[in-house]
Amino acid sequence: MSADRPAWLVPNAAYVHVPFCAHHCGYCDFAVAVGQDERIDAYLDALEIELSGLNEPQPMQTVFFGGGTPTYLSHRPLERLLRMVRQWLPLLPDHEFSAEANPSYLDEAKIALLAEFGVNRLSLGVQSFEPGVLKVLERDHHPEDVPRVLEFIRPRIANVSLDLIFGVPGQTLDQWRGDLARALALQPVHLATYGLTYEKGTRLWKQRERGQVTALDEDTEYQFYTHAMDALEAAGVEHYEISNFARPGYRCRHNQVYWANHAYHGFGVGAARYVEGVRELNTRDVRTYIQRLLAEKSPTFQSERLEPRERAIETIAVQLRRADGINRASFFAQTGFALDELVAPKIAELVAHELLLDDGNAIALTRRGKCVADGVVQALMGFAQ
Repeated sequence: MSADRPAWLVPNAAYVHVPFCAHHCGYCDFAVAVGQDERIDAYLDALEIELSGLNEPQPMQTVFFGGGTPTYLSHRPLERLLRMVRQWLPLLPDHEFSAEANPSYLDEAKIALLAEFGVNRLSLGVQSFEPGVLKVLERDHHPEDVPRVLEFIRPRIANVSLDLIFGVPGQTLDQWRGDLARALALQPVHLATYGLTYEKGTRLWKQRERGQVTALDEDTEYQFYTHAMDALEAAGVEHYEISNFARPGYRCRHNQVYWANHAYHGFGVGAARYVEGVRELNTRDVRTYIQRLLAEKSPTFQSERLEPRERAIETIAVQLRRADGINRASFFAQTGFALDELVAPKIAELVAHELLLDDGNAIALTRRGKCVADGVVQALMGFAQ
């Protein structure tokens, strides 16, 4: 990357959205297409048109397939997807190519195909090993599916992340302890632990509004989160971002692009991109996405160029999620603003409340600060505006 084309303006990372799924889980707020398998070929046609808008292949350091469930695709369309992405987004040496996967839709042939086309990291949606918790989340796999699929994943793709969710209605702390213990017993190199959120409009949100489910209280969620920190760190797994833990050398490089507030491409329905300082978002409707691209129209429905100060404030918000925090020198190089010029008094206040650490070179969340990270971020952003 040349000095005048920095990583926060020009992407070397790309996200590709594959919306198709067998079932739309009640908590999921992503752009998902259920019962629309007849649109898969047309969707790939549209996706190829969007990719061709690059005009020429763009080499990428990281590529990420998200969904939906990318591995829900059968062999033929999955191979077509992989082929077109490799054509337009060729992989640089030492690349990271990730794919999300559901234990229900994996077999040895699909894993072999993914590996053949350079996929070298898999994010497996485990969520829980408790049948009752899986039922509340409306997941369609069984706990025993996880070790079963790992048997044929690991010989081909060694870098596997297990994704877990805590704070599920009815979930107990003992169940969460069991989930973490069973996950660690499978020896993953990466673990993601997400607190359940009730996204407005989702089926789970509506159930809570109607009183059909009861959200766990904040103190209980705090216990879940702190136990995850204790158990995973005791097992030698580094807590490198609010919700993510990794063995040394196995941080998710693609997601670190987002947390650095660097540029990235985004393709597919509902995909976001951040290129040359402009944020854009594609339509979330599969039918509209296909129609617009086949008619040679843009699928983008939202576009915004932030002013320099707004970009700097946004950079504070995302970089503080990292265990490494915000390095003052790097922040100035990226944004043109001195961090202390924007938020020095608030930093001092948060340090006094033991929510931030400040060694003079960088600021980072304390353990206590990680538990109330959203509040710390809001305090800094509110002060800077």
